[in-house]
Amino acid sequence: MADRSGLLFFWGTPRSMSTAFLRMMLERGDHEVYHEPFSSIVVQGHVQVGERTATSHGELLKLLEERAQDRRVFIKETTEYDYLGCGGEDIPAVGSHTFIVRDPRSVLASHYAMNPDMACAEVGYRHQAELAWRAWAASKSKPLVIEAEALAATPLDVIKRYCDHVGIPFVASALTWEPGDQLVWSRTRPWHRDVANSTGFTEPRRTYAETVDNNAKLASCYRCHLPYYELLRTWARAADAGPEPSI
Repeated sequence: MADRSGLLFFWGTPRSMSTAFLRMMLERGDHEVYHEPFSSIVVQGHVQVGERTATSHGELLKLLEERAQDRRVFIKETTEYDYLGCGGEDIPAVGSHTFIVRDPRSVLASHYAMNPDMACAEVGYRHQAELAWRAWAASKSKPLVIEAEALAATPLDVIKRYCDHVGIPFVASALTWEPGDQLVWSRTRPWHRDVANSTGFTEPRRTYAETVDNNAKLASCYRCHLPYYELLRTWARAADAGPEPSI
């Protein structure tokens, strides 16, 4: 069972349906919700936490810990950057960490459509797997890994399992919401059009001209990240904790 602190981290690669999960947490209304604060440090050099400003990953983590002392805090973050290697080495030891993975074929096509200049490392599966391993090592308990495809197909079952794992009540009414943009994701609004137009968890239906089957860059990235995806998918489907992993 995960650490039942008031600080909940949810990690996904870009284009993994993690913002839809954040939208569900907003609908609950019982958590203070942060959207990609660690990547905000990388991109713009600062992020607001309550009335204070953090300018480093270490400072951000301390401010989030302080906020979580008297309220529940939920942080959704993407793994395009190596936070462990740039001041965030203490992240895995704080709070409760859960993860979402999506088939990299879908992730890569969607990511490339948004950013054709993406670097392969920014696809994020290796960073995500390293965070998951470090969270397991720190807590001595396998972190929960959710498959995006299962979330879209059976949201009630997946969200019940998530709530049980992190120790919060299941709120059925939060599985649906009114469409609309949210202030919390304003910095990266163009990336979230689908969830802004959504009313619940659904499998994205978009098709893309460039895929791993016809684009050499995407095919190379796919081969690079596939082992990390397969590792995390194995964790998602494992019936028991199993041995402590290695990356």
